[in-house]
Amino acid sequence: MQVLVRDNNVDQALRVLKKKMQREGIFREMKQRKAYEKPSVRKAREKAEAVRRARKQARKTAIREGLIAAPKPKPRFGAGGPRRPGLPSTSAAPQQQSTGAATA
Repeated sequence: MQVLVRDNNVDQALRVLKKKMQREGIFREMKQRKAYEKPSVRKAREKAEAVRRARKQARKTAIREGLIAAPKPKPRFGAGGPRRPGLPSTSAAPQQQSTGAATA
């Protein structure tokens, strides 16, 4: 695996490397190999992974053929609430409501 470092920006290169490793499943495999896995447990895990892959493929095929509805897209950050929990959202600012009667 190779990552280019541009303008001596090592932090960005590390982020890119970690993302590539995550996508390839290297971290998952390292965690898995940390301890011995019994052959029966390994066989059960591999079978469960195969079932999960087959279901995902069948779901995608059914969506493509129009047999089931596609899932609703997740809302984008700009349209809804705050980006991170704990931060106030811009749409949640207190607003004054007019009751129709003017007070002077």
